[in-house]
Amino acid sequence: MTTVGVGLAQIGAPPGDSAANRRRSVEAAAALFDRGADIVVLPELCVPWYTADRALLEAEAEALDGPTIEAWRAVAAAHDGVVVGGFCERDGAGSDVAIYNSAVAVSGEGVVGHYRKLHLFDSEKLCFAPGDLGLPTFETPFGRLGICVCYDLRFVEVVRVLALSGADLICVPTAWIGGFDRRGGDDGGLIPHAQGALLQANLSQVFIACASQAGVFGDLHFLGSSILAGPYGQVVAGPLSRDGDESEVGSVDLADAARAQVRSELIRPRDDRRTDVYGVTLGPQHL
Repeated sequence: MTTVGVGLAQIGAPPGDSAANRRRSVEAAAALFDRGADIVVLPELCVPWYTADRALLEAEAEALDGPTIEAWRAVAAAHDGVVVGGFCERDGAGSDVAIYNSAVAVSGEGVVGHYRKLHLFDSEKLCFAPGDLGLPTFETPFGRLGICVCYDLRFVEVVRVLALSGADLICVPTAWIGGFDRRGGDDGGLIPHAQGALLQANLSQVFIACASQAGVFGDLHFLGSSILAGPYGQVVAGPLSRDGDESEVGSVDLADAARAQVRSELIRPRDDRRTDVYGVTLGPQHL
C-alpha cells in the first residue's frame, strides 16, 4: 500500500491539565481518521503540555505503558491507523529517573516506533535527558516511517540519515516558536520552519509531515503553520493557521519518495552522492 492519508493535527496544549490535553489529542486524531487519514501526526509535548520546568514534568511524565500511549493505541486500533505524537517520557525510578522529550508511533498493536529528541532546544537542555535511541525507522502497514522532533529539523543530518535509512515519510511533532531567526516575515505565506521542511524534503527525496502546537500560552507563542512537504519540495497540505487549532488530511503516494530519486536519466540525487569523499554516520553504519 503506497497511497495513504496523512493527517496534521495542529492543536494547542494549554498548561495545567494533562488529562484534558490527552483527550484533546485523541479527539483530534479520531476526527482526522474519520476524514480519511491513515497516519495522524500530533504536536511535540501535546501531553502533558510544552514546558521546560523539570519540577512540573517530573510529576506529569509517563512511561511507555502509561495512559497517553494506551489512549493513542485505542484510537489507532478503532480506525486501523497509526498515531505519531510527542509526550514527556519517564524512564527509570528513584534517583535514576530520567525524563525525555519523546515521540512514538502507535498502531492498534502498540508502540511500533520510539524516539527521544536528540537536539534539545534552549532551556530544554536544563530539563530533559538527551535522546539515546538514535534515528530509527520502522515499518507500518502504510510505509516505512521515521520520527524526529522540532529542533531536530535544524540539523540536516537528521533528515538525510532517516531518508537514507529507508523512510518514505518523516513525522515531526513540533512546537514551533519564533525569535531566533534574524530575518523577519515570511515568503509566500511560509514561516522559515516550514520553508526548511520543504527544502529538506526536496533535497533528501522524502515526505515530511510537521504538526505544530499553535496559540499563546503564558510567555510562549506557538506559530502553528503545520505542513506536509513532498519529495519534490512541494506543499502537499497546509500551511495551517498561525493562530490556533486546525487540521488537514493530505493524500500522498509514498512511492513518490522513490520516484523523486530519479529526476532524469542523468540526474539521480541519491546515486550522485560522492560517498568516496563524504558520508553520514549512524552508530556503526556509514551511509
